Amino acid sequence: MYKLLVKLFIKDKDNLESIKVRSKYGVLSGIVGIITNLILCAFKILTGVISGSVSMLADGINNLSDAGSSIVTLVGFKLSALPPDEKHPFGHERIEYISGMIVAMIILLIGFTLLKESIDKIINPEAIDVNHYLYIVIGIGLVLKLWLSLFNRKMAKDINSPTIHAASLDSLNDTIGTLAVLIGIIVYEVFNLNIDGYIGIFVSLFIFKAGYEIIKETSALLIGVAPSEQDVADVTEKLLSYENVLGIHDLVFHMYGSNRKFITVHCEVDADVNVLVSHDMMDIIENDFKKLYNIDLVIHMDPIDIHNPETIALKEMINELLKDYDEKLKMHDFRVVYGISHTNLIFDVVIPFKYPLTPNQVKEEIKELVKQKNEKYEVVITIDQLYDFNK
Repeated sequence: MYKLLVKLFIKDKDNLESIKVRSKYGVLSGIVGIITNLILCAFKILTGVISGSVSMLADGINNLSDAGSSIVTLVGFKLSALPPDEKHPFGHERIEYISGMIVAMIILLIGFTLLKESIDKIINPEAIDVNHYLYIVIGIGLVLKLWLSLFNRKMAKDINSPTIHAASLDSLNDTIGTLAVLIGIIVYEVFNLNIDGYIGIFVSLFIFKAGYEIIKETSALLIGVAPSEQDVADVTEKLLSYENVLGIHDLVFHMYGSNRKFITVHCEVDADVNVLVSHDMMDIIENDFKKLYNIDLVIHMDPIDIHNPETIALKEMINELLKDYDEKLKMHDFRVVYGISHTNLIFDVVIPFKYPLTPNQVKEEIKELVKQKNEKYEVVITIDQLYDFNK
């Protein structure tokens, strides 16, 4: 069914790098979610009112909130496809994450309302009119919600969408919630024990859980998250595959949506190679990344001395010194300014997050260790935060 719907309603369905095509996937997810949830909402609320089951009524209202969430998702994807403008030069794709936050707020509000109603039902229990129609509606709800969860999970994987992934989790939670309603009704019919209000509380807790997970995921994306290890490995491998690139550091990812990726990196090149030749290679690399991966890459070129034996020896000395001091620290951008009275050793030191020492403490301790090697060495250190995730 998923492949059929995608084929029918999305032209160029395989062009997932296109923001417009990706938006069409999101719109399709929203429309399918709206139709499915409205059908379930109508049946469940009607059944809940007739039978007197608050848990069934709660499940139906939850489907109504899911339909509203699908509308927000649909609008969010439409807005996220807007082209860049003067005020938003990086595009509007992060609107998708904002829509995810709105969906989460709606879910939490509904969960709170249902929790209050369920508690009231425990205090003032009412008889439930159990009939075959009740079981039929529950069965339809289970099948449709499970199908919707699988539908959204497949789409979320195809277009790498956290919002649609959240919708898939929400539908899966609804399936579990509906199962809980079924258990409550069976218990009532078999044992004449009314646990309807408790089941309603259970369903509301699942709603709270879904809202929390969506907020957690989308807020992290809005704040900015580290790239995956695989993304870092792929970019690093590609950069080092170019003959004139001797090494890389300060690799930083900037994400403005699934299809808006910006990367900055420092590439080390042989200082003895003509600067125009090295610069031309950097242009080629940047163009390759744009054509092959739709990534806007900006390279800072770092010429390094790889032929001076004394400079190489000093670099190895600093690397060994840092290794003995703390293996977590890494060094790059090493260069030497030779003088008569003293020699300047200039380099950057990368420290991880939550490092126990302050940058100034690290500087002073490393300077002292270098001085112990030779009093004539003057050390100029720049401390970098660990944005370079390939370290």
